[in-house]
Amino acid sequence: MRGSGKQRDAQAIAHHYDVSNEFYALFLDPLMLYTCAYYREPDGKLEQAQEDKVDLVCRKLRLQPGETMLDIGCGWGGLSIWAAQHYGVKAHGVTLSRAQAEWAQARIKREGLEGRCVVEHRDLRDIPEGARYDKIAAIGVIEHVGIANYRAFFGRVRDMLNDGGLYLNHGIHHEFHWKHTSQTDFLYRYVFPNGDLSGVTETLTEMERAQWEIVDVENLRLHYARTCRHWVERLEARADEARALVGEQIYRTWRLYLTCSSVAFHGGSIGLWQMLLRKQWDPAGPTEPTTREDIYS
Repeated sequence: MRGSGKQRDAQAIAHHYDVSNEFYALFLDPLMLYTCAYYREPDGKLEQAQEDKVDLVCRKLRLQPGETMLDIGCGWGGLSIWAAQHYGVKAHGVTLSRAQAEWAQARIKREGLEGRCVVEHRDLRDIPEGARYDKIAAIGVIEHVGIANYRAFFGRVRDMLNDGGLYLNHGIHHEFHWKHTSQTDFLYRYVFPNGDLSGVTETLTEMERAQWEIVDVENLRLHYARTCRHWVERLEARADEARALVGEQIYRTWRLYLTCSSVAFHGGSIGLWQMLLRKQWDPAGPTEPTTREDIYS
């Protein structure tokens, strides 16, 4: 939904995510989750923290067997596969990265999830107008949408959701007094060509303008600082393999980018926010619990 069009969006995503599935597998967890983990234990490991993250998303969405779920920008399909396996939903993931889609499709087949989970190489804007889902998630997508396109994006997501349904938006936002720096130039030139971060209040305002009810907002900033640190450590431990796969320049670029990201999250100039939204409809009010206790128990 950026003014530059679908082709440029696809090229930007390919620049970052089609480096090599094998390269990302060097430092990601077995689910191939390239978004903030959720550490329930002080000394928690990345593998468990990423499982806990996707489970947290599923619980916030209050997924129920038989429901349909759309996973926008699904990456390698980790959330879609987890939701189908553990919550009995019919999951549909879409990604602009062909390499990610092919990897996810192969895993879905290995796990015997055909018919319950599908991942497509498809632009969100190409999903048929009449498609409707009970729940929708966008994990690590908002950073690529473009601030100017927020209203159209949030409106499109709302249109695809059944009345009363929940949408979880998980993404990076900068703090209120953030300033453009040379680090920003580095990231936009070498890592995220279409990156565009907003402040939290700016994003919430656009969500309300799109007629969403804001149900819950949670900051996982320190979780992402730790996630990036774990990624750097794992990448450095397999440096020779990384260089053999993608060359010295890309290895050094990713190592620097992940290190800088960990520092930025730790220092608070950027944060990771989960925003749970509802498409209001039922005048009698929501039927799910009114506390967070069942989510975190």
